[in-house]
Amino acid sequence: MKKPIAANAVSQPVAGADADRRGGDRYRTVWRIAKVTRDGDVGLWRVRNMSDRGMMLAADVPVAVGEKLEIALSDAVVVRGKVVWSEGGRLGVEFDREVDVADVLKQLAAEQRASGYRQPRLPVHTRAKVTTEEGTSHIELVDLSQSGAGFVHDGALEVGKEVDLALASGIHRKAIVRWARGTRGGLWLTQPLDRADLESIRRFQS
Repeated sequence: MKKPIAANAVSQPVAGADADRRGGDRYRTVWRIAKVTRDGDVGLWRVRNMSDRGMMLAADVPVAVGEKLEIALSDAVVVRGKVVWSEGGRLGVEFDREVDVADVLKQLAAEQRASGYRQPRLPVHTRAKVTTEEGTSHIELVDLSQSGAGFVHDGALEVGKEVDLALASGIHRKAIVRWARGTRGGLWLTQPLDRADLESIRRFQS
């Protein structure tokens, strides 16, 4: 296992077509959405590039230097680190432990070939309003992705039902009940949410 790196090892990187070298580090350009967890919040941020020792992320939310982040590139591939710079909606993260970036990218590619790309889901606990031909009611959302949502309800929403979904943040989407078992169910959003809408679940708390 590689040793953790020094605190000043990650300088502000510049994304390139192949790889830049900063202090002997090689950056790989990566276009992927990651689920980022930090103190009291979680959101979907964009990965710009990645090396053995750190990565660049993009997110239009306030981020403090020194903040600790948990970055899930998939359900199985998770790295942890701290913010070492933040400027103009981009930030640099130094990993707690070095990784082999080539192996990480191979694992992500293998996962996608085996099971396809699964959009990251964010845990939420918020009420939402659904309107159908029969009227308007409220459901409790338990998770949220760009194209779907898990919910708890009174059992009245049936599979295939079309609904107008109003989130606590003021966002409205057309959706279809994709599955329902007992009081649990899942919605498919016919128009996906923008990734930027999901950079912080705090905006959905009601």
